Amino acid sequence: MKTRVLSAVALLPILLVIVLVLPAWATATLFAAAGAVAAYELLYRTGLVKNRRLVIYAMVMAVLVAFWSLRQDVNLAAIGLLAYLCLLLGEMLLAHAKLRFEKICLCMAAGVLLPYLLCALVRIRAMYAGMDPAQNTLGKYYILIAFIIAFSADSGAYFVGRALGKHKLAPVISPNKTVEGALGGVASAVVLMLLYGLILDKSFGFDVIYWYGIIYGVLGALISMLGDLSFSVIKRQVNIKDYGNLIPGHGGVLDRFDSMMLVAPLVELLLRMLTFAVPMAGVG
Repeated sequence: MKTRVLSAVALLPILLVIVLVLPAWATATLFAAAGAVAAYELLYRTGLVKNRRLVIYAMVMAVLVAFWSLRQDVNLAAIGLLAYLCLLLGEMLLAHAKLRFEKICLCMAAGVLLPYLLCALVRIRAMYAGMDPAQNTLGKYYILIAFIIAFSADSGAYFVGRALGKHKLAPVISPNKTVEGALGGVASAVVLMLLYGLILDKSFGFDVIYWYGIIYGVLGALISMLGDLSFSVIKRQVNIKDYGNLIPGHGGVLDRFDSMMLVAPLVELLLRMLTFAVPMAGVG
């Protein structure tokens, strides 16, 4: 527990500087690296795919997905996706039927699907790129929403579960998670979203729709738990404790960002459909 806290204290300021202070390309670089490591963890660390060339292809593809997310160039992404699929299918043909199609599907998931989901953070950060220079940094206010939901839901579930937890939520998948903890996670996400809305309203001049904040908090917390439990199922199936040891006390990228894989694209979608906070003129 002590190692976990120290790692969080050391890494959180670095993470916040990269995603909030530095330009959007720095966020893309960070999650390009995270996506590559996640692809390696899902394929090689789990033992699901031991072909090193396939793992390298997936890692490179994950990096490209991050920068395509920054540019949001649909044509370039389509070309890259087709080339990657052809490369994987070519490997299957060269293996003379020894490379099973399931491995190809896993490489598509590791190299394209998971990076695309995680890189919703990049797309959120770059949401106003190319617009009025006074507004092109607004993505930094929105990217925080995903982090607030994911981390408040996780922390709320942990502390409420430890204090009040009696009824197991998923005893086979994750014995320590409780129904009470899950409710605490939802409540924490809602409270933090409303508090963040208040800060945006009073300190930064945003027009905030607080009811939308409640929707963000509830849906975000629920989907955060789904992501957490789903990646826990994979670990149980391949009989590993953690996906990696990159972050002391936290495991690997997939251990730390499992819930973010679903929270980030949900927030991206909600921002386009139910904008929680609208910047007033001159906010940037």
